[in-house]
Amino acid sequence: MADLIYVILSAVIALAAGIFVGRSMVAKANKAKEEDLENKAKLIIKEAEISAENIKKDKILEAKEKFLKLKAEFEEEASKKKNLIITNENKIKQREQHISKELEKLNRKQAEVDDLKEKLSLQIEVVDKKKVELDKFNQQKVQILEKIANLTADEAREQLIETLKDEAQSKASSQIKDIIEEAKLTATKEAKKIVVESIQRTATEHAIENCVSIFNIESDDIKGKIIGREGRNIRALEAATGVEIIVDDTPEAIIISGFDPVRREIARLSLHRLVVDGRIHPARIEEIVSKTKKNIEEEIVEIGERTVIDLGIHGLHPELIKMVGRMRFRSSYGQNLLQHSREVANLCATMASELGLNTKQAKRAGLLHDIGKVWPEEPEKPHAILGMELAQKYKEHPVICNAIGAHHDEIEMTSLLSPIIQACDAISGARPGARREVMESYIKRLKELEALALGFDGVNKCYAIQAGRELRVMVDADNVTDERAGQLSFDISQKIETDMQYPGQIKVTVIREMRSVSYAK
Repeated sequence: MADLIYVILSAVIALAAGIFVGRSMVAKANKAKEEDLENKAKLIIKEAEISAENIKKDKILEAKEKFLKLKAEFEEEASKKKNLIITNENKIKQREQHISKELEKLNRKQAEVDDLKEKLSLQIEVVDKKKVELDKFNQQKVQILEKIANLTADEAREQLIETLKDEAQSKASSQIKDIIEEAKLTATKEAKKIVVESIQRTATEHAIENCVSIFNIESDDIKGKIIGREGRNIRALEAATGVEIIVDDTPEAIIISGFDPVRREIARLSLHRLVVDGRIHPARIEEIVSKTKKNIEEEIVEIGERTVIDLGIHGLHPELIKMVGRMRFRSSYGQNLLQHSREVANLCATMASELGLNTKQAKRAGLLHDIGKVWPEEPEKPHAILGMELAQKYKEHPVICNAIGAHHDEIEMTSLLSPIIQACDAISGARPGARREVMESYIKRLKELEALALGFDGVNKCYAIQAGRELRVMVDADNVTDERAGQLSFDISQKIETDMQYPGQIKVTVIREMRSVSYAK
């Protein structure tokens, strides 16, 4: 029993000792691990501190580089501004010097004017005295004449009046005859203008440039398809489009004839679609023509909207916008009506701006001034009156309506805008090259204009500019004086009036260059 207890105690003591030793070993091991982890943590912290220091240095260097770059840019910009300021200061100083010189000249001229005033006042006094003496002399002369002629001054005046009356009546009858002849010529010109305009709007036969379009085809085999059996296809196409289609021996071409350019365009596009599609028969023709008409109407509206947007015109009625688009397919004396109206609108805006008038109204009236030409329902009325009525119908301003109706003097002008529209319409139409004119004859006229000026003595060079509206003449300063230069411009203008035919007016500018030459020896 005692041995058993001893063994148990020994085991307990050994267990306790083992536990103690184990705990000691575990504690040492944990302490070693903690020391190892602490060393690793210190190493990581040290590495992080080194990395942070490096990053800090890099950022500092980057910030310094950026600062130096910004500083250089700022200094460069400051230098430019400084140079600009210096330049402006120099210009201002030069202007001040120029102004001071001009002021000195003005002061000298003012002094000269004052001297002239004093001299003139003295001369006026002398003239007044001489006038009094002349009146006395005239009275004495009248008295002497009355004694010689045995007539009083009143009786002589009555006889003189009768004589002058007879001469005036003779001259007046001669002038009346001249005026009547001039009126006949003017009436003839106006009649021709009305006839031409009437022909363009209502006649059935016109020049080929106005009423014919050419449709090109790849081969002549397509002509048979377009004609169809016994001509059914071509008759259906003519009935649907309202134009005449001419299929003749012209190679690879079909002629589309018709006065209405919109119908000609519909026929041309329909033919193009039919040829591309290949199915050409009366039912298909009607379908294609119907679709093409819709597309053309949409294109007309799009052209009108684009035009008013380009010109900055707002609030225009949709029907007026549609008619503006139809101008694209109308010509006036060979000049495209839409381009003419746009040009008139811009000219009117410029003139109105110079005169201090409403530029928006001027541009609006300029665009709409020929709107009556694209309204086919009442061709018997003048287009200006028809355009005015259309503008009134769609609630345009009364000033614009009057400008449209009066631009050909059909009605009385009631505002300052009306003569501006008339003048700009004439400028656009009269500009050389604007309306139909053969290019060779146009160039020939410009050459004749220059040759006419070169025929005068003292002329070195001359140039026809501004589409033939201005002639600039360079003269020799040694042979032509300033007084002669003025007379030369008048002589050239008179020669142009008598020898040439031209629209509008031609400005003749004579330029005389004065050169002073000296030599330093």
